[in-house]
Amino acid sequence: MTEQTRRSLLKTGALTAGALAAGALTAPTASAAALVRRDRPVLTHGIQSGDVTADSATVWTRADRPSRLVVEVSRDPSFRGARTYRGPLLTPDTGGTGKVRVTGLPAGTELHYRVTADDGRTTSEPLTGRFRTVPLGRSDTRILWSGDVVGQGWGINPDIGGMTPFAAMAARRPDLFLHSGDTVYSDGPLTESVTLPDGRVWRNVVTPEKSKVAETLDEYRGQHAYNRLDENFKAFTAAVASYVQWDDHEVLNNWYPGEILDLAEYTEKRVDVLKQRAFQAFHEWHPIDAKRAVDGRVYRSFRYGRHVEIFVLDMRTYKDANTADQTRPGHILGDKQAKWLVDGLNRSTATWKIVQADLPIGLVVPDGSGIEGVANALPGAPAGREAELAWVLHRIRAVANVVWLTADVHYTAAHHYSPDRAAFADFSPFWEFVSGPLHAGAFGPNTLDPTFGPEAVFVHAPPVANTSPLGGFQHFGELNVDGASGALTVDLRDGKGTSLWSKTLAPERG
Repeated sequence: MTEQTRRSLLKTGALTAGALAAGALTAPTASAAALVRRDRPVLTHGIQSGDVTADSATVWTRADRPSRLVVEVSRDPSFRGARTYRGPLLTPDTGGTGKVRVTGLPAGTELHYRVTADDGRTTSEPLTGRFRTVPLGRSDTRILWSGDVVGQGWGINPDIGGMTPFAAMAARRPDLFLHSGDTVYSDGPLTESVTLPDGRVWRNVVTPEKSKVAETLDEYRGQHAYNRLDENFKAFTAAVASYVQWDDHEVLNNWYPGEILDLAEYTEKRVDVLKQRAFQAFHEWHPIDAKRAVDGRVYRSFRYGRHVEIFVLDMRTYKDANTADQTRPGHILGDKQAKWLVDGLNRSTATWKIVQADLPIGLVVPDGSGIEGVANALPGAPAGREAELAWVLHRIRAVANVVWLTADVHYTAAHHYSPDRAAFADFSPFWEFVSGPLHAGAFGPNTLDPTFGPEAVFVHAPPVANTSPLGGFQHFGELNVDGASGALTVDLRDGKGTSLWSKTLAPERG
C-alpha cells in the first residue's frame, strides 16, 4: 500500500454510526461486542460473487471501517499461486461496502476466492468462498432460482436455525443462482415475536433498521444488512455466484414511478425519492457489475455456455401507474428495454433463452382497485401492460426454447402458454415457472388471465394466506441442462429441497 493511500484511509476516519448499526444486532440476540472497535478491520456481512462470465466475476464484501478491499483467486483451496486483485476503498460513502471485478479467469472452472480488508496498518481475518466461471462448451449446468426474503413479518428465527432454505439450496451444489427479486422487504418492519394461529411463538432477530419502514439511505442499507446476519444466507452467497434483480419490496410494496404515498408510516411521500435511495443501497449490497447493466441499472444479459443465455429484466423502473386505464396500451418494460429483450432473444444462439422476470405474465396481481402486474384481469385482446408483452411475444415467435422464470407471488407453479387457448394468438407456445418464497409469508394461488392462454399444469400453494415458513410452503426452482443433448429438466422444490414436480423439455430446433 502506498503512503498516499495509507494517509487517505486514516483521514477518512470511522464509518458513520448509521452504517455501523447496520451490522449490529439488537433484541433478542444483541451483543455489545458487535459495536466494539477492534484493532483490525472486520468483514461484517460475509462475501458474495456475482455477474459471473467465462473469464470474470464481481466479488463483494463489507468492512466495519475504512480499508482497502483485497481479493485473491486460485484454482487451489490452499491459494497456492493465487492472483491478487486490489479493489476500492471501503468507506462511509457506500456504507462500508465494495466490490471488485476479478478478470483473466479460466472458463468453466471452480475457483476459490479469499477476501480481506487492509486499513494500511493491518488486515482483517480472511473470508473464503468459491464460484464457477461460465463454461464455453456443452457442459452440464445446474441453475437455481427463487425470491422473496424476510417478508410479511417472518425474519431470522434462531429457534429453527435461521433461513434454512438457503442451506437446502447450497446442498444442491448449483453452478449459479438467479435471485428473482424482493431480495429484502424494506416496507416490512419486524417485531420480536409473532404468535401463530396454533399458539406457537415465532421469534425474530430484530435490528433498528428492521423496526420501521425504510426511508433514509442508511435504513435501506440496513434491510440488506439484516439478511446477511443469517449464517445460512452467508454460507450460500459465499459458495454460489448470483445474477440478482429487484422487484417491488426493495423500495416498497407495489411501487411505480411518480407515485405519491398516502401512508401514515412514511414521512417521505415521494416514491421517486425513496426509489433512488433504495436503488443506491441495492447496488451497494449486491455483486452487480454496473458496467454490464444497461444504463447502469438492473436489466442485463449473460451467456452461460453453449446451451443457456439469461436475460435479467427490470419490470419496476419503467412501468406505468398501477392506476392507469387498463383498456389502453401500457408499459411494464418500457420501449427501450422491450426492444433490447426482443433483439437479444432474436440474436441468441443459445439452446435455451432464460428470461429472468421479476413479475409473472399471466397471473392477476391486483393493487387495490388497480393492477400491480402484467395481467389486467380482462378477457379478450391484450390491453394495459399486456399490450407491451404481446409486442414482445409476437416479435420472438420464431425464437425456439424461450423459458420465463419468476417468483413474486409466494407459491410455486408451472404455467404453459399456448395460442390455441389464447385471445391473442400471434406467438409461439412457452413455459413460465414460478418459485418462491425463500423466506417469507406464503400465499396463493392467483387467478390466471386468459389473454395469452395459460394453463396451470402444477400448483403448490398454502390453504391460508401469509402462512409462516413453518408451514412448509417455501420454494425454490432448479434447472438442469444436459450438456450432451441440451435437454432441460425443471424441478420445483420445497424449502427442504424435495422435488414437488419435475419435467424434462427437449429442445426444439428453431
